[in-house]
Amino acid sequence: MSSATDNLADSTTQDSAAKGSVNATAAEARAVAEEARETAWERPSFAKGLYLGNFDLSLVHPWPQARPDDVERGEAFMARLQAYCETLDGRVIERESRIPNDYIAGLAKLGVFGMKIPSEYGGLGLSLVYYGRALALLGSVHPSIGALISAHQSIGVPEPVKVFGTEEQKREYLPRCAAGAITAFLLTEPDVGSDPARMGSRAVPTDDGRDYILDGVKLWTTNGVIAELVVVMAVVPPYTDSHGIAHKGGITAFVVEMDSPGITVENRNAFMGLHGIENGVTRFHQVRVPAANRLGREGQGLKIALTTLNTGRLSIPALCVAAGRWSLKIAREWSNARTQWGRPIGKHEAVGKKIAFIAATTFALDAVFELCAEMADAGQKDVRIEAALAKLWSTELSCQIADELVQIRGGRGFETADSLEARGERAVAAEQLLRDLRINRIFEGSSEIMKLLIAREAVDAHLTAAGDLASAEASLQDKARAAVGASGFYARWLPKLVAGAGMDPRSYAGFGRLAKQLRYVERASRRLARQTFYGMGRWQAGLEHKQAFLGRIVDIGAELFAMAACCSRAEMLLRTAPERGAAAFELAEAYCEQARLRVDEYFGQLWRNTDDDDRHLAAKVLSGSYRWLEEGVLDQSEGTGPWIASTDLGPSMKESLHRRYR
Repeated sequence: MSSATDNLADSTTQDSAAKGSVNATAAEARAVAEEARETAWERPSFAKGLYLGNFDLSLVHPWPQARPDDVERGEAFMARLQAYCETLDGRVIERESRIPNDYIAGLAKLGVFGMKIPSEYGGLGLSLVYYGRALALLGSVHPSIGALISAHQSIGVPEPVKVFGTEEQKREYLPRCAAGAITAFLLTEPDVGSDPARMGSRAVPTDDGRDYILDGVKLWTTNGVIAELVVVMAVVPPYTDSHGIAHKGGITAFVVEMDSPGITVENRNAFMGLHGIENGVTRFHQVRVPAANRLGREGQGLKIALTTLNTGRLSIPALCVAAGRWSLKIAREWSNARTQWGRPIGKHEAVGKKIAFIAATTFALDAVFELCAEMADAGQKDVRIEAALAKLWSTELSCQIADELVQIRGGRGFETADSLEARGERAVAAEQLLRDLRINRIFEGSSEIMKLLIAREAVDAHLTAAGDLASAEASLQDKARAAVGASGFYARWLPKLVAGAGMDPRSYAGFGRLAKQLRYVERASRRLARQTFYGMGRWQAGLEHKQAFLGRIVDIGAELFAMAACCSRAEMLLRTAPERGAAAFELAEAYCEQARLRVDEYFGQLWRNTDDDDRHLAAKVLSGSYRWLEEGVLDQSEGTGPWIASTDLGPSMKESLHRRYR
């Protein structure tokens, strides 16, 4: 579980954060969000274009091709990893709620901890595509292994050091990470979840400027319980150095050695799923951190976190691919073997539709991950929105797949693998899959937070054009001036949304019967842009509060992106793997037809919904108007502790857990 579930839309300015402000204004929150957000678009983005009505298929097709040497090294590594994974037993991890030491040692020997680290620093230098495929394979043994490696390599020390570290820092830390020094990323705090504005951890510079003194508590620190190195986010308060120079400070990133005096691990958390995950609470008390361990500049911490997550988020879609593949295998085998009313259950339409959904969606999950990873590897496109969409969309759809698998399996889907085996049946862990996947919709950005982040990018052009029209604080005079400027933008942009290639039956002819799906995506993209414009015109500054509306806008774009990925991948497979090409076309067409129904429903709900009624009802619930509805049950959690998690969590577990894998 990642601690990087930050909602930067709810952040505050660096100065406010440095002062420990807990009552940041909305304006301050927006200010720091904009400061941390990467606003430049130096490379094209296919997904950003979708939200603006610009469906540029050339950005995702022809399918990006990997370099031959990347493929050769990747395939060789996957063969070694496959052989090793076949010797591991995921049920041991599930039963003991820990990954055995020898499993970790074997992974380190294979180089798994350095898959993304460049070879000059002791790593394997694999591409994102093969890193993701490796995660999928590891996750199929047990998702906790995937979480361990992902937290270490996608957001832990290796990635931020690789991107933001000095050459000295890279040579200091990357070889250790590649050799198996487990790392973690520490941002969230016990009473600060998605709001870094209230961050309590402090890193105060010493008078000589050589060190920082770190104090604070971090929660949900995946790998933090056993980590050797961690990246810690802490606030540097404003200060004046010994030369009389004033510094703003702000949220800053540090690499911290976990054997430093003053660090204690105070709890190993337990969860609904991911029973082998090493996740806990870490306390820093007067920990001396050398200034040489600071990553980037003071106040750059949130930007480092965001940049790290841009491609780091792709680790979760990779694990979702594994879940889809396994679910399809189990659903197919069980639906052929289980007979009801004289027929295999898969031949009953009610079950058959579930199988069709699992198959089509698994193909789409694979297409979306592979496309994003290939584009990121090529480095010619900006994949910020694509990676965020992939994370949001794949976590939601994979949970639906797991739920359908449990339903197909019936009572056996609800029963644990150990219980099934004890009765002499095949040990299928369907219920475990449902539990393990559920966290993906929460960590590294919950679905709700992801929608807000994506929506901000989706409406960026409108906000820029509108200027003060989109500002609640602007005067009527300023709004009038802004209206003049906005009218020029929309006069040029809106006519482009009237007609396009999607209206020409000859468009995309090279895709055969999938051409109609691409024409639909093109038309829907223009329609999406028009609807966003209508929303901007209707609510102006109030649009940011219409989160349900913006969420549907984001969901539409996600489905359109997945449809385009499916079509491009199917065409590629037809050219490069003809034995799979026809089947790929069938799967892509099935997914597109299913997705179109969802997209049409989202469009309908943009303006026909119960959002206002629901907001009013929620307010009444929060005010206590319906407390009578809660009567007749017992709440045994009352009296067991404060609602906001306490930082006083008992004796240190550092000695027993921290160096377990050393």
